[in-house]
Amino acid sequence: MSISRRDFNKLLVSGVAGSAFGLFGMSGNTFAAGGSKKHVVVVGGGFGGAATAKYLRKLDPSISVTLIEQKLSYITCPFSNWVLGGLKTMKDITHTYTALRTKHGVNVIADRVVSIDAAKGTLKLAGGRVIGYDRLVVSPGIDFKYDAIPGYSQKIAESKIPHAWQAGPQTVLLHRQLQTMKNGGAVLICPPDNPFRCPPGPYERASLVAHYLKKHKPKSKVIILDAKEKFSKQGLFTKGWERLYPGMIEWHSSTGGGKVLGVDAKAMTVETDFGAIKGAVINIIPPQKAGKIAFDAGLTNEKGWCPVHPASFESTLHKGVHVIGDACIAGAMPKSGFAASSQGKVAAAAIINMLRGQEPAPPSLVNTCYSLIGPEYGISVAGVYEFAATGIIQIPGSGGLTPADASDDQLAQEAMFAEGWYTNISKDIWG
Repeated sequence: MSISRRDFNKLLVSGVAGSAFGLFGMSGNTFAAGGSKKHVVVVGGGFGGAATAKYLRKLDPSISVTLIEQKLSYITCPFSNWVLGGLKTMKDITHTYTALRTKHGVNVIADRVVSIDAAKGTLKLAGGRVIGYDRLVVSPGIDFKYDAIPGYSQKIAESKIPHAWQAGPQTVLLHRQLQTMKNGGAVLICPPDNPFRCPPGPYERASLVAHYLKKHKPKSKVIILDAKEKFSKQGLFTKGWERLYPGMIEWHSSTGGGKVLGVDAKAMTVETDFGAIKGAVINIIPPQKAGKIAFDAGLTNEKGWCPVHPASFESTLHKGVHVIGDACIAGAMPKSGFAASSQGKVAAAAIINMLRGQEPAPPSLVNTCYSLIGPEYGISVAGVYEFAATGIIQIPGSGGLTPADASDDQLAQEAMFAEGWYTNISKDIWG
């Protein structure tokens, strides 16, 4: 199948890219309703978990599906940078589970999983209830290695130097800090080394913070202190910065003074190889690992991530348990909301096959990542992935980047595609 990059983006925005690329590996009526009643439990209601729950029910309504999520609503990290830039509100990025419950028949339980017994096929909730399952899907998201940065802690993140890498109260805190900082101050953004959630995210954040500052505090600047030597979509970002925010954004690589050695919350300084740098606002994004329940359940390896069989996302450590989203090791796929959604649909199809005693079909997966540099200046990267002997690989020649010589109209169109993508994927998952 041959498809242009522009047509690929249109498919993603319209929400039909999954079927266009045979996302589930379906054929005929493979997923027709029927069979004995089975129970699948999904832990985590984000992009991956909610998509899995919904598509299990859509593909085989005979399956009983329980979604366990301790929050009553889900606030997305995608588009949270738009909130910081003053382009969206927290309400715009908040989604409930009402449609999953009322339209799709998912049993949604607002509670926290405290333990999983994979051998018995049960899990225990904080409220004391024990629930059995035939198959379990764990989509726990990320947790943070606070101790990797001397002087930083969860308490400091929640009160003074937010990471805001899990959208919610810290997004509100960081936004308020930008609003109250003095004109002329520096905003320090400190991204971690790979792997981490949403590789282009810190640089979109720098862009939209600069957009806000240019409009409201034009004497201020953004300084990126990076733990890496390069970053996702770097050429496209730097070109956009030079055009929209000349002299306003500085990026320092790990060997160019960007490596963070520690933070002093009282003095509001970040220590680097080149000395201490003071910030009016500091945004530390710590190194990351799989969410806590993945560790508690013994689903992680020595690096803190969850190894899985790429055809089904079943854990290589515990049979009957599937791990999707940011927490899992998914080969060439990045850790992103779109990737988690794609993985959730593939896991749903695989689980249905496995419950019927069939082998999972070889999956194809899709990912795209839009980034906004300015309100009418968008860029993107996209890819199609498949299962190979070495794991999940990107299909050579699939997807691609926004052209370096993209016209103003193309960049504005990318920004429009970004908003359309968010609207459609949100409806696809939580609608």
